[in-house]
Amino acid sequence: MSDTHFDVLIVGAGISGIGAACHLQKKSPDRSFAILEGRAAIGGTWDLFRYPGIRSDSDMYTLGYSFKPWKEAKAIADGPSILNYLNETIDEHRLRDKIQFNRKVSRANWSTKEARWTLEIAVEGKDEPETLTCNYLSMCSGYYNYEHGYLPDFKGMAEFSGKIVHPQHWPEDLDYAGKKVVVIGSGATAVTLIPSMAEKTAHITMLQRSPTYIVSRPGEDGLANWLRKWLPNYFAYKVARTKNVLMTMLVYKLARKNPKSFKARLLKMVKEELGPGFNIEKDYTPSYDPWDQRICAVPDSDLFKVIKDGSASVVTDHIDRFTKDGILLKSGKQLEADIIVPATGLSLQTLGGMTLVIDGKQLDLGKTTNYKGMTLSGVPNFAWTVGYTNASWTLKADLTADYVCRLLNHMEKNGFKICIPHFEGDLLGQEPLLNLKSGYITRALDDLPKQGTRPPWRNHQNYISDLMHLKFGRVNDGVMTFT
Repeated sequence: MSDTHFDVLIVGAGISGIGAACHLQKKSPDRSFAILEGRAAIGGTWDLFRYPGIRSDSDMYTLGYSFKPWKEAKAIADGPSILNYLNETIDEHRLRDKIQFNRKVSRANWSTKEARWTLEIAVEGKDEPETLTCNYLSMCSGYYNYEHGYLPDFKGMAEFSGKIVHPQHWPEDLDYAGKKVVVIGSGATAVTLIPSMAEKTAHITMLQRSPTYIVSRPGEDGLANWLRKWLPNYFAYKVARTKNVLMTMLVYKLARKNPKSFKARLLKMVKEELGPGFNIEKDYTPSYDPWDQRICAVPDSDLFKVIKDGSASVVTDHIDRFTKDGILLKSGKQLEADIIVPATGLSLQTLGGMTLVIDGKQLDLGKTTNYKGMTLSGVPNFAWTVGYTNASWTLKADLTADYVCRLLNHMEKNGFKICIPHFEGDLLGQEPLLNLKSGYITRALDDLPKQGTRPPWRNHQNYISDLMHLKFGRVNDGVMTFT
């Protein structure tokens, strides 16, 4: 096999790409493959983000791989622990030699005549792009821009005399001890940063335009830790994983079926956490239903603790402009700051910014339709791993990787070289692929593929449904065509 051609090329060496390689190595062992990583290190999200307290907002029994047990006591894990878990996975499966670093795929050209993809790859330090070819392309690059996050153009930013630090580009030497810090935003990044920084800062403020649902959950999974004392790690992990999958699905279903009562329950929990003296209606009551946007989980009430002890506070208002000494709000109030952290979200980017060209025609992703939540209508020999919005990312990544292996094995067994999902467009509807109303998604709706109203064009956001379709459903389903 040439070192410029592979059966499968995996783009991205984060949690999805590493998992895809492990599945491929075990279930389709005759396939040659390589992993292309645009950065200089593995880990994706868990290497890129270095801000204080960086951690998962999903438990590691579901964010971890199906084939590798999570063995640490903490269920809500910090970034370095997750990165260590990924490095262990790479070493256990001997994948380091399969990873090519500093290689960013800019363009992928499909030729039906040759039944292969040709990838144009920008290599750091080289003027000319490299070219690799493959029979099957597996995109595991996530869905946000790794080079920069979303930053609104606030008036007066240049006038601010302190430091403005975006969480996606956190400097290692940032000294915030004894400083007044304002964090703009109320999402997962903000609720992680604030309790992690509060112990050292003079004061830290979460400035939000509108509240987010915030719930506390135990940092450790008591059942999982107990099971490990009596069962082998693998079986204890499977039981904990199954329990957490079912609990997550149940909670989500209750939230969507009875949003009013579920919202009331969430707000009651916030009141119990904070006690008297806080404006729950203004600062902690979102205007939307639970799971219209993701619910923020905080381990062991850490955010509520620093708000109660006064080292952190929440301000609900709109920004008028930045000033020399901080932020002027629309209400006329001035927030003094030495450091401002705009935790204003991600900048969504489909396929890592790569252009897809099929037989000379550039593909408009916004006009494609999702198939089984893992590939796109009319795109041959291609997978795109996109995790769940209402559960752990890796649950869907594992199912996608397993299905790709089933698909490749079916093609090998029957002598097929091309697989492509075809659909009747008029029958499917044009709903957005992702069902959240979060800003980073709504800003990019035109660029996202759509989904239909029924399987296999429906993106379920439901692990059990996807398990049936991807792991046990027929590969040759009459929609995926083979030649």
